Amino acid sequence: MKIERRSLATFHLGQSPGKKILIVLKHVLNLVTGATGLLGGHIAEKLVERGERVRVLVRPESDTSFLDTLGCEKVVGDLTDRDACLRATEGVGIVYHCAAKVGDWGTWSEFQAGCVDATRNIAAASARSSVERFVHISSTSAYGHPADRGGAIEETEPLGQNLWFWDPYTRSKVESERVVWGLEREAGLRLTVIRPSWLYGERDRTTLARLVERLEKGIVPLFGKGDNPISAVYAGNVADAAILAACHPSAIGEAFNITDQGPITQREFINLFARAANAPSVSKIRPYAAIFAGATVLETIARLTKSTRPPLVTRYAAWLMGRSISYSTAKARNTLGWFPALGYQESIERSVRWYLERRDRERPIVAALAEPARA
Repeated sequence: MKIERRSLATFHLGQSPGKKILIVLKHVLNLVTGATGLLGGHIAEKLVERGERVRVLVRPESDTSFLDTLGCEKVVGDLTDRDACLRATEGVGIVYHCAAKVGDWGTWSEFQAGCVDATRNIAAASARSSVERFVHISSTSAYGHPADRGGAIEETEPLGQNLWFWDPYTRSKVESERVVWGLEREAGLRLTVIRPSWLYGERDRTTLARLVERLEKGIVPLFGKGDNPISAVYAGNVADAAILAACHPSAIGEAFNITDQGPITQREFINLFARAANAPSVSKIRPYAAIFAGATVLETIARLTKSTRPPLVTRYAAWLMGRSISYSTAKARNTLGWFPALGYQESIERSVRWYLERRDRERPIVAALAEPARA
């Protein structure tokens, strides 16, 4: 495997069977958007560990305590501000664009601003600043909702398949990719797209707490028989792939699925979380069609009443758990030499341990604040 020689320092990113992955990174300035979130935080952490310079674009109200421990350079601003994007990209060699509206619930205007417009602003600023590489973190949701099938979905599949009515999250992923591919053609953006699936890991603010709490209460069912493949991947493994792609000459103008650490079923995946949380194993089965139909009803009511809170189960969540499709990572393995450094058991145990330790630290503080003052 030929690797472009880009700099003075070498780092091992991982090891695949029979092949060492050696990449040479240039001492450029790296910009990470969304660094206070899950994947962006892992990318920033790994870059700092490798001795790279890291700049982050953060909102004034963001909690940057973790990034402060890493020593990241901070630019305060918002991705909806074009001037802030230009300031952030000045002198930058590689941009990792991870920021996006989190979760699958909200209005189209929220997703358009937080995903599509934000992506357009930072990508246009990157092209204007002549960055060496723009790594756009997309999602397998950019494929839309492909029909269940036997074979794995590859990167050549069309985007935006079978889009649902009232599905702003998926639509925003499709539109954001169209934006960056358009800027690649029109403005010469040196683009690489990473399409991860369901992400989990330390600093997960969306699903980890909810899943662990429900597992402890024994109220998590299997969506269908539980033997369908789950596409889920540890954020640290995706961060490795993004860094490999940013430094690989063959990744320019390419997209890569980074979606799993090997085959795993819904039942196996959920019960690894249960075991890590010392919770009861999950065996209750609920028909997938019934769950999806119920989610559709609940979602319709929530949309019509303009609820800002998501229903108990959304269609997207039901589909994520119960679908019978998978995504091929062969291109990333063959082109980039990517191989997941952590398997499911270790990465899930690490993620749950982080959450439980954080919860144990915060509960006494919450309890003390809630206790009435005594004379």
